[in-house]
Amino acid sequence: MTTFTIIGTGNMANAIGGVLADGGSSVTYVAKHQVGVAPVDGDVVVLAVPFPAVDSILDAYADALAGKVVVDITNPLNFETFDSLVVPAGSSAAAEIQARIPSAHVLKAFNTNFAATLGAKKVGELTTTVLVAGDSAEAKATLVAAVEAGGLEAIDAGALARAHELEAIGFAQLTLAVSEKIGWTGGFGITR
Repeated sequence: MTTFTIIGTGNMANAIGGVLADGGSSVTYVAKHQVGVAPVDGDVVVLAVPFPAVDSILDAYADALAGKVVVDITNPLNFETFDSLVVPAGSSAAAEIQARIPSAHVLKAFNTNFAATLGAKKVGELTTTVLVAGDSAEAKATLVAAVEAGGLEAIDAGALARAHELEAIGFAQLTLAVSEKIGWTGGFGITR
């Protein structure tokens, strides 16, 4: 059984935790006020927080995250304007996290999903699909298996370099939802 620690307690944290628990994984949560105090004991640590919160989490847990699988769900948007990403061109939030904790196995996942589609396990009539990018085949396989056990589809989207494209998809999806062109129960569906 895979153990997960989810840092965050918002809609996405609870939706992801629900999927993982449905698949038989053990899930614990670290709330904002517990960061730096509560342990991150899971084999996999999910950063289910807004991108601006990541730096302080990495400051608090850099040593504890060494050797762990770290899942970055963030979309590094400029939340004041919603018109750009705030990471260097060609980079990604996941790549920035990997640079900060080089001994961790950083994955990009869940950033192209809304909480409602994770909870419902559907996007329209399609099963919700989670795209997973990362450089560790073993880490990706662990997350994909846990997501699939929870009733969703999961696709290995390639190396961590693909996080750049996943964040672009997440950016497009969020800007469409904020401008009310799609609903928060919408999203992109994948068929195989």
